[in-house]
Amino acid sequence: MKSALLRLREVRDSLSATERSIADYLLAHPEEAMELSIHEMAERTFSSPSTIIRMCHRIGFDGYKEFRRAVTYEMAVRKQSEEEERKEITRSDSIEGIIEKITYKNIMSLEDTKNLLDADTLRQCVDLIRTCRTVLLFGMGASLCAARDAYLKFLRLNKPCIVNDDWHSQFLQARNATKDDLGIVISYSGETVEMVECMKAMRENHTPIIAITRCVSSPVSELADYKLYTTANESTFRSGAMSSRISQLNLIDILYTAFANSEYEYCLEQLSRTHIRKPSSMRKPMLEGGEDAGLHISGH
Repeated sequence: MKSALLRLREVRDSLSATERSIADYLLAHPEEAMELSIHEMAERTFSSPSTIIRMCHRIGFDGYKEFRRAVTYEMAVRKQSEEEERKEITRSDSIEGIIEKITYKNIMSLEDTKNLLDADTLRQCVDLIRTCRTVLLFGMGASLCAARDAYLKFLRLNKPCIVNDDWHSQFLQARNATKDDLGIVISYSGETVEMVECMKAMRENHTPIIAITRCVSSPVSELADYKLYTTANESTFRSGAMSSRISQLNLIDILYTAFANSEYEYCLEQLSRTHIRKPSSMRKPMLEGGEDAGLHISGH
């Protein structure tokens, strides 16, 4: 079931003024809105039925009926957590309160990202990783942390990949890309200028591009061939890109594991071959069946 309110929240800023007023009403009064027919909704929001249907199409629904069913289902599932989801960090919060709130927001971001993930798109992305010559990774700021995490994971499985820390190097990387390579661009906002320039360069070279980004119309999503959507429930100190980073890392883990699973026997062999053991003088004796007894699909 598509997450209707989540998609509406993510795409709100890119809607027209009339569509935005409908979205605001739906997000503020979802229970009341679900009791209204499309004509009653149009009257309540000073819009028209055709505008409501157009808005539903913008977020991936066939029409108002399908949208309303999805909202009703979503509200039933998330009713108990709505109040907690709106909690923000306050100056009076204790350490215990901060632990509780930040952890909850990260969990909600992972849940929301799971609801936005399309299995067919993920399957196509895994196929691209399997067949491409080199995986080219792009990201700035906090998104670069996720790109470097992907680099270490794919390197462990002997999948050729490249990541550069500065934008000039990333731009040269994009300029040198070919149709046999694969670009993975990570940008939560979808508006990072440096990422947009890199994507334009790759498109000129006919390089397929996967974007890990917000579920909203943006320059990054428009330039990408495949979109893996993330979302975030940031705290008051949102400039730290905390829960959005967690969502990105979660998607990297999913991509990596799905790729490893698609080449199961080979990847098990690679994980064994590339496992870096500590020198015996640095290791404590291990009991039989301990940490080294089996293989783990892990990037560490």
